[in-house]
Amino acid sequence: MQVKLQKKHGSKNGEELLVFDYSKLGLKVGLEIHQQLDTKNKLFCHCTSAISTEEPQVKFYRRLRPTQSELGEVDPAAAFEYKKGKGFFYEGEDETSCLVEMDEEPPHNLNDDAVNICLTVALMIGAKPVDEIHIMRKIVIDGSNTTGFQRTCIIALGGKISINGKNVSIQTVSLEEDAARKLGEKGRDSLYRLDRLCIPLIEIATAPEIYTPDDAGKTALALGRILRVTKKVKRGLGTIRQDLNISINGGALIEIKGVQELSLVPKCVEYEVKRQYNLLQIRDNLLQRGVRKEELREEFIDVTEVFRRTKCKLIKQAIDERKSVYSVTLPKFRRLMKIELEPDVRFATELSDYAKFWGRVGGFFHTDELPGYGITEKEILKLKEKSHAGDEDVVVFVADNQENAIDALKAVVARAKLAIEGVPSETRGANPDGTTHYARPRPGSARMYPETDVLPVPILKEYVKKSKLYLPELPDVTVKRLVNKYNLNKKLATQLQSSNYLPVFERIAKTTKTSTSFVTAALTETLTNLRREGVKIENVTDEKIERVFQLIDEKRVAKEAFTEIFSWLAEHRDSNVEEAIRILNLQILSENQLKVLIEKTIKEHTSMIKERGIKSVKPLMGVLMSQIRGKADVTTVHKELSQKVEVMVKKLK
Repeated sequence: MQVKLQKKHGSKNGEELLVFDYSKLGLKVGLEIHQQLDTKNKLFCHCTSAISTEEPQVKFYRRLRPTQSELGEVDPAAAFEYKKGKGFFYEGEDETSCLVEMDEEPPHNLNDDAVNICLTVALMIGAKPVDEIHIMRKIVIDGSNTTGFQRTCIIALGGKISINGKNVSIQTVSLEEDAARKLGEKGRDSLYRLDRLCIPLIEIATAPEIYTPDDAGKTALALGRILRVTKKVKRGLGTIRQDLNISINGGALIEIKGVQELSLVPKCVEYEVKRQYNLLQIRDNLLQRGVRKEELREEFIDVTEVFRRTKCKLIKQAIDERKSVYSVTLPKFRRLMKIELEPDVRFATELSDYAKFWGRVGGFFHTDELPGYGITEKEILKLKEKSHAGDEDVVVFVADNQENAIDALKAVVARAKLAIEGVPSETRGANPDGTTHYARPRPGSARMYPETDVLPVPILKEYVKKSKLYLPELPDVTVKRLVNKYNLNKKLATQLQSSNYLPVFERIAKTTKTSTSFVTAALTETLTNLRREGVKIENVTDEKIERVFQLIDEKRVAKEAFTEIFSWLAEHRDSNVEEAIRILNLQILSENQLKVLIEKTIKEHTSMIKERGIKSVKPLMGVLMSQIRGKADVTTVHKELSQKVEVMVKKLK
């Protein structure tokens, strides 16, 4: 495993940064994109596929348990969730949930619209539809589904997309139901809303043929663009999620779940490579120290008396609540706990994640980070003595009730043993900064079994053949067409293709003579900036947008007024464009009105023109535009002003 070091430019402490040769590391990434489909109804019922804003009308409580596969096996991920001992509260209302979501009624037939959208996407990427769709149950008992399983089905197999001149193979295009919406937790119980449950999701899974973080990001972006081209997918935060399957030579296959931002995909890959690399370094260090698994014993010691008079608030509070402090010794682990695996994520964090999940505790303390937190050097010496720990050992201790503390320390010992092997294969959750946290063991083959309540759905070859004739343009084809037909640069054409306003643009370009570059920039960059400023751009209909550009083309309003008119319409959704122009006083100035205003401005700033000559045009433009405020075209104003200033300068000579 070859790694090159280079100085971290601009860092405060001059630390070195690992720069990886990903090909030598053997990096392989597989990507799974999950996107909500914009159908009227849910996947297995007639409820609307929307997020509810209404008060819940029904509430109920469930406990879920794993079921055996057809071979009598229990999925390890399901067993893990069951051992948490959690319960689940659910709430819903009539518009977005029914007896199907509550698992009180069998699912209805598969949503035809959802199937058709999946077939469209599959054909666009060259995938081959299956002859018959068979619904499967995938065991999930984390509370995200009231049934204890998720329904899923394969729509097509194969296909490919091109990234940086290389093909990435598509393994499957599937259709599945989205999970319930988690609202929060209280103790061992979780609260879910049923409105999102059973919204149709398309899942596109690539082969592990992505070999750099950058290519992973570009692959996710390319698939996202293809999905948006259909105009049949939902937009907004939470409607799309990416899962990543990542491995390197000597490491393990890690599944990262729930990456919501496309921009985080390459960062997640980069950080996971660093995490696995550093875990392998820790493994090598442990082997050099001669650490053996049998030395890591489940010998838990009650060390409550050591901290009876401690000033550590957390431990003192636990003891006051009649809880105990238990410890376990990790032989020869000294100085390893503080090794950083990812930004601000240390090896101790890995062990702590296991303790939290398996022991239901808030975390633990360890001697590599002490003294600190109110714990003194004297208490550390007593702790090590009672725990029979040597100078090269680490003592981990937990303050909680006996059952939780022991379960947490058992998990710590188990994770420490895995460190001797290197990188444990597991499922991890994505954090907002691109780092990850332990979520659960990786699922096995025992989690899938056939759905018996929904009939198979045949896919007719005649339908597939007909569908191929009406497929949307692929994004790259659209960009090339926009560049050639409308004389746009590639950047603007790409932004337009990725936006929701391409059909609006093409209608405006067909019916007006307004500059296509200006229209594109207004519909992409300007509206993006307005959205960031909090303007509700979705309140302005396509018809109103087209009307603004018609009036610009007719020279009844200046193009500089677009932003102000649009912002006003967003706040007054029941008003029309003409009303906005009238109230904002943005009627374009007549030729005579503009001439009078320019002459007045020149007269008021004669001294400036005498002093600066033709260079006075720029500051005079500022004066004029502050008065005109979108009532005249900037180019026209500049031309008229320049001519008059030039005439005056000649007279003054």
